[in-house]
Amino acid sequence: MRYSPEALTAFVESVACGSFSAAARRLHKSQSTISTAIANLESDLGVTLFDRSARQPVLTEQGQQVLSYVQAILAAGERLDALAVSLAEETEPRLAFVLSDTLNPEVLEGLLAGFDQAFPHTEFECLIGENEDVLDLLQKGRAQLGLIESREVYPGDIGHNRLPEQTHMGIYVAAGHPLASCRDLAYDQLHAWRELRLNTFLARGGKPGRGPGWSAPNYLLLLSMAVQGLGWCALPCALVNEFARPGALVPLRLPGWPRALSTDVLWNRRLPPGKAGRWLQNYLLGVHRPGATGSKGR
Repeated sequence: MRYSPEALTAFVESVACGSFSAAARRLHKSQSTISTAIANLESDLGVTLFDRSARQPVLTEQGQQVLSYVQAILAAGERLDALAVSLAEETEPRLAFVLSDTLNPEVLEGLLAGFDQAFPHTEFECLIGENEDVLDLLQKGRAQLGLIESREVYPGDIGHNRLPEQTHMGIYVAAGHPLASCRDLAYDQLHAWRELRLNTFLARGGKPGRGPGWSAPNYLLLLSMAVQGLGWCALPCALVNEFARPGALVPLRLPGWPRALSTDVLWNRRLPPGKAGRWLQNYLLGVHRPGATGSKGR
């Protein structure tokens, strides 16, 4: 292949991020390195991939056509890496997994028991993270696998699979909270009251909610705050059923709630999981669980 993998990755990331500078930050490269890599790719292909006349580069019609082929090449490379690891039967001495509180506690219990039986000599570290924290830990190589609320677009170095089960999210308040006795509520009315929300997104420049709020890095801590009557909060229903005292939290009856939430398992394509990581990934996808339906990889 006469096109360097670095140039192909720089191209895909620039499209995903919307600019060369953002792609450089994500790939931990200088902007000039990304610009040069894309310019060299354009020279090798003999086409213009980006219109650079605007403030931000815009994908050309030719670039749109090239993009799908480049994505297929990178995906094939990822599958080849995974095959090589599989053929070598490499089992990691240590595996770090970023757990989301949205995972059903029953699934987690079965996963841990099964992993212990299958890989008793592999050191297992369970981290807690949500949203951008999960991506950050994977991209830095701090973790090998992670769970995240499903989204349409991921960085080019992140592989993803959709879990077969959906999580249900509800909006809860403490039984003694004034909202607990309200009927016929509309979601917009909640903004007059304190919201308890995740701060992982806020820490990276995300916009805060419309009303007053307190924040925490995970749903379990938010649940504890909600039980104390400190505000209203969107929480995984299974988490509430597992960890809140019966009657401590009341679900608010709002149009569209509770709502279903899809979850993806993620990994770093540059550091593909070994035998233990693939087992954990397959368990989450239902391969090792009776009655669960597997999910197609992407």
